[in-house]
Amino acid sequence: MGRPHLRALVLGAAAGGGLPQWNCGCEICAGARDPDNPILPQTQSSLAVSANGSDWALLNTSPDIRQQLADNPVLHPRQRRDTPISSVLLTNGDIDHIAGLLILREKQPFTVYLTSEIAKVIADNSIFSALDRSLVTFVEIGLEAPFQLAPGVEATLFAVPGKVPLFLEGDEVITDLEGEQTVGVSLRSGGEEFFYVPGCAKLTDALKERFQGANLIFFDGTVYDNEEMLKSAVGKKTGARMGHMAMNGANGSLQGFADLNVTRKIYIHINNTNPVWHPESAERLAVERAGWEIGYDGMEVSL
Repeated sequence: MGRPHLRALVLGAAAGGGLPQWNCGCEICAGARDPDNPILPQTQSSLAVSANGSDWALLNTSPDIRQQLADNPVLHPRQRRDTPISSVLLTNGDIDHIAGLLILREKQPFTVYLTSEIAKVIADNSIFSALDRSLVTFVEIGLEAPFQLAPGVEATLFAVPGKVPLFLEGDEVITDLEGEQTVGVSLRSGGEEFFYVPGCAKLTDALKERFQGANLIFFDGTVYDNEEMLKSAVGKKTGARMGHMAMNGANGSLQGFADLNVTRKIYIHINNTNPVWHPESAERLAVERAGWEIGYDGMEVSL
């Protein structure tokens, strides 16, 4: 038997709301609705990982999880009542990352890994009691403590600057909290490692040191410009106010990663307003010239 072979499957590449967003008529969403347009529809952010091709872990469960499971045959049942999904890992308590748990309520055993802060979000919302706790086990994981996420896959959570979920915001919102509210994850198997960071408000020196020389990273690509939603006339919040760093600009991820020598960099969690969705846009070309790829539903990467 050969050594474990890490596989990462993008189930959803878009940010909350997906592409097109149901109530948005911006240029990008309109293009995604047009079958003759090169902009392709995308579901909401989620990743699946496996080391053996049989047992899979989901990294976040979006409201689109039912469609995502149907669209990917490796995640189909193998017998009358069955799933290849052995576990779920939550990186924050946002609706677009936790709501899909409710779709997985049909009496199937699996384990949910989450921090104590994210566990409080689940515990405080009684709707999640629909998950049968005799079958679905919730395990709280501390930061920087390696654990087995799936057979042959070791995961380690680490703090990433972010904010509390929108539905928990108060009068004062701190957008770059560092703790257990928002986490990134390192995934290792057979000597290979990659990072998954779907939400990040700021690329700190500690994160730069962690990512330096990495083989692969899936990283927050929510907006191209910080004021993108205002310019598109579809919202009043900046990327920073939503707890996401922009791709472009002095504090953007393009510049932040420029000297980190990461072999493969893939943007995920991309907002419906982001012009990089158009394969011929100037923004898309700028991102690709900088060595980045745009993630998409069904994209698979092997290490």
